[in-house]
Amino acid sequence: MADVRPVTMERITTESLAQAFIDEQVAALRKQIGNGKVLLALSGGVDSSVVAALLIKAVGDQLTCVHVNHGLLRKGEPEQVIEVFRNQMKANLVYVDAVDRFLDKLAGVSDPEEKRKIIGAEFIRVFEEEARKLDGIRFLGQGTIYPDILESDGVKAHHNVGGLPEDLHFELVEPVKFLYKDEVRVVGKALGLPDNMVYRQPFPGPGLGVRCVGAITRDRLEAVRESDAILREEFAASGLQGKVWQYFTIVPDIKSTGIKDNKRTWDWPVVIRAVNSVDATAATIEEVPYALLGKITNRILAEVKGVNRVLYDLSPKPVATIEWE
Repeated sequence: MADVRPVTMERITTESLAQAFIDEQVAALRKQIGNGKVLLALSGGVDSSVVAALLIKAVGDQLTCVHVNHGLLRKGEPEQVIEVFRNQMKANLVYVDAVDRFLDKLAGVSDPEEKRKIIGAEFIRVFEEEARKLDGIRFLGQGTIYPDILESDGVKAHHNVGGLPEDLHFELVEPVKFLYKDEVRVVGKALGLPDNMVYRQPFPGPGLGVRCVGAITRDRLEAVRESDAILREEFAASGLQGKVWQYFTIVPDIKSTGIKDNKRTWDWPVVIRAVNSVDATAATIEEVPYALLGKITNRILAEVKGVNRVLYDLSPKPVATIEWE
């Protein structure tokens, strides 16, 4: 089939339309896969999670999911993937703890593009190693969605698995490739995935690696992870979750003086970023209530090691980009 969304395809906006799509795709997946085996890189993002849930519904234990923890995920995300897919949906899930492997490769690397290349290339290597351990895999599931096709003039290598060696001879399985992101979320909801997975914010492929600005160190990476968790928790408690398009923290590789417990400190700042956008080509700044910013600041300064300042990024896109790297 050509990679063009059928002009007759109705926009999936309701649960009934989502259920009709699910029924159609389950039948199509069973026809394509037959009694074959499928491999899927499961990041925990909405696209790969919806594809996993569709494949579980269609072919059950013929699917093997591989979740690679490269140490650059947000707090609690690897645990959620295991809980939802292995414990609740009973999927064949291979969990790979590759944290040390990735962070050792990234040590001392400060250039943003070089960091991206290392993360992408190492992911392919880890995934290839896991793929070669499995027998009889004929199909590769991917969370390609329609904007990926439009932006890449062909099927995009989603989740960095497009660089796998050709000798693996995988046939692609892409059940949501004609859907837009909002439609994928409606389908995910109909499949019973949890809201915090279905409505997960946009998250860069290199993960927290681009929010630990400069050369990644384990302690500064942990400061990003912990401060981000506090921000998300407080936005959820205040009703901003789902209303603000994207929000996160950054910890740049700079230090300043401060005072804690009557002693001088030499620590990092945490920068809060909260923006609203439709398609990420432009973004405006969310006017977070000052009292809420104060609460978040107090928690970060009290709970996150190695931090003595909290800043709020007021820069729209353009001139600034949404991410710092």
